[in-house]
Amino acid sequence: MAAETNILEMDQGSNSLGKVEIAPEVIEVIAGIASSEVEGVAQMRGNFASGVVEKLGKKNHGKGVKVELTETGIIVDVFCVMNFGVSIPNVARQIQDNVRQALLNMTALDANEVNIHVVGVLFESQKQEALIEEEM
Repeated sequence: MAAETNILEMDQGSNSLGKVEIAPEVIEVIAGIASSEVEGVAQMRGNFASGVVEKLGKKNHGKGVKVELTETGIIVDVFCVMNFGVSIPNVARQIQDNVRQALLNMTALDANEVNIHVVGVLFESQKQEALIEEEM
């Protein structure tokens, strides 16, 4: 792991053909997609710039995910908004499992920590308002 260059190097064994490097942005995208696939997650938290970019038609799949590369391993922080009425501990556990499994399957990297930060709850009336805004 090369923390000073913010690139992860994967061990391929002694008979490898070359080096495989994974940028943290790739891990953010994988974790973001895996998180948003979980039933009960209303949306991922983004900043103003990512909201403007999405209005212009480009999806930001890494939105709401922060990846930190440390000497001990990978720490993933997921910031999400939950639907009203779901069991937050159960949905959070599903997000952790989904992110960990997606990273393991796609990159062969195991995250040391997957921290879930619930930053809001989306009510039914807010869902309808969001749908109306998207149609315009």
